[in-house]
Order: sequence, then structure tokens, then C-alpha cells
Amino acid sequence: MRLTLALCLFLPTAVLAGPEDPSTFDPVQYGPQKVLYDWNYATPEDGLRALGFIRNHIAAMEEFGDLEGSDIVVVAHGNDLHAFARQNAAAFPDAYTALQELADKGVKFHVCRNAAKGRGYEPDDFYDLITVVPAAVIDIAKYGNEGYSYMYPALFPRMTTQDIAEKYPEIGMAQD
Repeated sequence: MRLTLALCLFLPTAVLAGPEDPSTFDPVQYGPQKVLYDWNYATPEDGLRALGFIRNHIAAMEEFGDLEGSDIVVVAHGNDLHAFARQNAAAFPDAYTALQELADKGVKFHVCRNAAKGRGYEPDDFYDLITVVPAAVIDIAKYGNEGYSYMYPALFPRMTTQDIAEKYPEIGMAQD
């Protein structure tokens, strides 16, 4: 009797779920976040593309969290920092506007002085939205010591359901 009762209590969920059942959405409400994004991208264009990670983070926090109480910091120390230098505005005409949009939402942008110097820049060569810090490694460690979550987002080509259907025709996905 006890075994039957135990099976009735624990098996229904397992028996009813399967590979054909849909996933669920959990609209969790998140509290304030302290986040550090570590950028060390190969090209300035990659640095500008990576701003999408920050936009997505902010959009999620606006819908499901406490953006007002959150703190987001970007530490740039790769070739991405070329897009943040004033003298490169002609090559990256939308960079300042993109940075300003995020800075208006509270995002702080730091550039490593060592990385800048190694690429031929002085600390005052960057936009007014940028704070040049002595070294990325000590800035990243500082925020880690203060309890910030560490994010090192990677860039890669996005695949759509159409891309998957073309690559794996055996799954029989309808192509648009």
C-alpha cells in the first residue's frame, strides 16, 4: 500500500513529461545586480556588437528586475577600445550615440590605460563617457572583490531556425 501511494505521489510528473512536451517560462523577478563585463575583443566592430549584450541585459532588467538598483560596468582592454577613441569617430560614427544610450541607463565604461597606451592612445583620447583606469586586471579584480558577477561574453554567428533546418534536414523543420 505504501509503495503504491509513494508511486502515485512521485511518478505522475515523471510519467507525464516527455520529449514532446513544451518548455515552461518562469517570469522570475530579479533583484538588483552588480555586473562586470570584461571586453577583450579582436576588432572595434566586435566591441560595438558586444554592446548588444548590455542592451539585452538592460531590457531584461527593465522587464524582470531592478535596473535602478543595479550597477553594470564594462572594462575594455582589447582592440574594441579603438571604437571608443574620439579621433576614430569617422570610422565608427555610431559609437558615441550607442555608448551614450547605455550610459544614460547607468552603464559605466572603463578602458585599460595599459591597453590604450600599447595601441597608441593617451587617457584623454577617449570619449567623455569613458573612464580610463590604470589596468584592466586590477579593475576587474576590484569589482570581483566587491561581489560583482563576472561576464565574459563571446561573439559568434547567430543561427536561425531556417539555418538549422538547412543544416539538419533530417529534423524536418518547416522552412519559411
